[in-house]
Amino acid sequence: MKIKIIFLSLLSVLFYNKGIGQQKNSPLKVGLIADPQYADQDTKGTRFYRNSLSKLDSATNAINTAGVDFTVMVGDLVDMGTKDLAPALQHLNKLNAPVYNLLGNHDYVNVEKGATLYKAYRMPAPYYTVEKEHWLFVLLNTNELSEYATTATSAERTAWQSLNNRLKLEQRKNTQPWNGGISIKQLKWLEKQLKKAEKDSKNVIIFTHHPLFPENGLEALNNRDILALIEKYPAVKAVISGHHHPGNFDNYKGIPMITLEGMIETSNENAFGVLELSPGQIELKGQGRMTSRKFKF
Repeated sequence: MKIKIIFLSLLSVLFYNKGIGQQKNSPLKVGLIADPQYADQDTKGTRFYRNSLSKLDSATNAINTAGVDFTVMVGDLVDMGTKDLAPALQHLNKLNAPVYNLLGNHDYVNVEKGATLYKAYRMPAPYYTVEKEHWLFVLLNTNELSEYATTATSAERTAWQSLNNRLKLEQRKNTQPWNGGISIKQLKWLEKQLKKAEKDSKNVIIFTHHPLFPENGLEALNNRDILALIEKYPAVKAVISGHHHPGNFDNYKGIPMITLEGMIETSNENAFGVLELSPGQIELKGQGRMTSRKFKF
């Protein structure tokens, strides 16, 4: 009788540990949404502003069903600034797991205090990190150096003007009023995060609103400075961005550069996805117009 009890106890421990192992091996899941650009205004061209609320509902339902650990919204939640923010946040907040926002250029429209806009979007800071298991997620603010996000007398406006002038002399195509860049301070902060991630043996995914690569005129103003930094750190496994609504993809020195398709485009077809992170693999499962992709590392 004692032998039977001991056997059953060992068997239960074995199955319990097996369950724990399976749980640990399950992928980390991240919901992805880009550029809903909701506004209470009529459709213009391919931008169906009011339809974004129903699309957000469909996306949040599917993302909830997928059982994600959290969701990242990579900017331009609204089209014309904070006047339309309340209903957009209400629909986005139907997500069961936490949602981490980034700001896009449209979020700054008609905003007087761009430096504190992040608070309205329930962000902890203009740029910040999220840690989960053996992953570090870095959310940059590529609007920091821009005309639309700064005041006339600010140091950031001066830095933007200097950067913009230099890029024009270099005949870069990204000197557009809807593009922005990051400050030297933010660049140093980014390097600090990457150094710590390598020390702690964490993998890194960087999120931006403006893409870093390929260059097509919609990339962040000082994208090359950011790329020159991140290529030094093998911990960086991907960069995920928005802003360019058709979506895009390229590799920069072995780092996948993913530009997500914007939700605002088309009347009915949606665009969102779930990122699944497993040991040695990144898989983006796109829905609607969002492209599915898989990478080994």
